[in-house]
Amino acid sequence: MNKDFTLGLGIIHAEEGEVRAFLPDFVQKMTRIFKSVVLEEGYGEKLGVKDSYYTKSYNIISGTAEEVYAQDYILVLRYPPQRYLEMIQPGSCLISMCHFPTRPERRTFLKERGIEAISLDTILDDNGQRLVENLRSVAWNGCEVAFQVLHQIIPGLDSTNRNPLQITLLGSGGVGTHAVQAAIRYGDPEIWSAYANKSIPGNILRVVDYDLTAHKEHLKKLLSTTNLLIDATQRSNPSQIIIPNKYIALMPENAVILDLSVDPYDFQRKPYEVKGIEGIPQGNLDQYIFAPDDPAWDHLPSAINTEYRRWVVSCYSWPGIHPRACMLRYGNQISPLLRRLVSVGGIDKVNPGGGFHERALSRGMLKYWRE
Repeated sequence: MNKDFTLGLGIIHAEEGEVRAFLPDFVQKMTRIFKSVVLEEGYGEKLGVKDSYYTKSYNIISGTAEEVYAQDYILVLRYPPQRYLEMIQPGSCLISMCHFPTRPERRTFLKERGIEAISLDTILDDNGQRLVENLRSVAWNGCEVAFQVLHQIIPGLDSTNRNPLQITLLGSGGVGTHAVQAAIRYGDPEIWSAYANKSIPGNILRVVDYDLTAHKEHLKKLLSTTNLLIDATQRSNPSQIIIPNKYIALMPENAVILDLSVDPYDFQRKPYEVKGIEGIPQGNLDQYIFAPDDPAWDHLPSAINTEYRRWVVSCYSWPGIHPRACMLRYGNQISPLLRRLVSVGGIDKVNPGGGFHERALSRGMLKYWRE
């Protein structure tokens, strides 16, 4: 193992509810790959991990943010705010969820600063499958919260006399396939099993993809009987809506909209990027449940139609609802990639035609990014 490189682990500086940090076992693995690992002061604190659990090896150092971002490689799960990006030295490499396909301004900034980057969300195998992902948690965590809301607003949901819940799922891709099981099971296998044992009618799930969403009359008919509407779409054009706001009026008053695609609003450039379901709020780990009268609806840009409203469940980082399980998974996925990155001699030596992990890494690299 070539241990000429240093690694900085930065705190995720986002909303207060964002507590995720890589776990001590992962950090210990990194000490066997990198010459030293610099942890930002307070790393893991919000997750409830004591500093002593991290600093068991001589080459683990606690440092300032400036020291973390001065290392050869900087790993932080969510893309850092601007002031931290400006601490990165030319020639260093940022490893993060950069979202290159939908964030061209990030690509431009990094290139202009001479910073290499590996976007964790675009590290792909030879079949185009992500190697660093938690799509199952996106679906299950989102459904778990959505059904918590449904239990609050629909009386007698645990009654044997109720009708089956009608669920409409938009999208059948990576998140959508997990959402099928999660929605049928109330986002909680224990509740599903308990209800089945009591002979409580379950859920009816209708899966709708892009070939039907364009047919508005069929869509409007579905919405009129939908108790839970789930958006798990992957739109090639994020400026185009799928469900106009006026269609929300067709849904029952106590219906819930679950946003799993969590495409953000972006009015910085035209065409504007909007949500697939027009007018719903964007949530995060501080707040991911929105009642129809929540002020968040009125805080959206005036260009967005929010006239018709239902309960909405939306979170930009659904896996963060259960942070330890999330970071255990990410750590296990990222470890072999970083081991390969260092063993070949660093970012400059990654060969797009090399071994499995090299090919995957190259697909996430800014250097080899193609539209």
